[in-house]
Amino acid sequence: MTGTIDIQERILGTRCCGDEPLTDLTATTAQELSDDFLIFGHPIRLQILHMLGRNAGQVCVCDLEAALPVKQPTVSHHLRLLREAGLIDCERQGLWAYYFINRTAVAQRWAAISAYLQPLV
Repeated sequence: MTGTIDIQERILGTRCCGDEPLTDLTATTAQELSDDFLIFGHPIRLQILHMLGRNAGQVCVCDLEAALPVKQPTVSHHLRLLREAGLIDCERQGLWAYYFINRTAVAQRWAAISAYLQPLV
């Protein structure tokens, strides 16, 4: 048969009915986007980001704990994940930690996610 491609010889990402690749989303980029979805994909983390984003300054950890429907260890866990992701940071003042959002990092993550979800026109 001439003009056909053996399924075993087909290159990953090529199409049988067209010349353009089906995707430009590499496995590495897909993993990065998946990690972003995971960090944004929890209601407590979204509530924390929302509270910090609505405040121009810093928010005391005690205020975050009082506003969330979970216990202190769970709040600390989610704060740690958001800090590790670079979406928030904190400063210690005495016994208390004051949190603030990294607006640039949040915007960059949303832009990266949006770029791969927009249809090509």
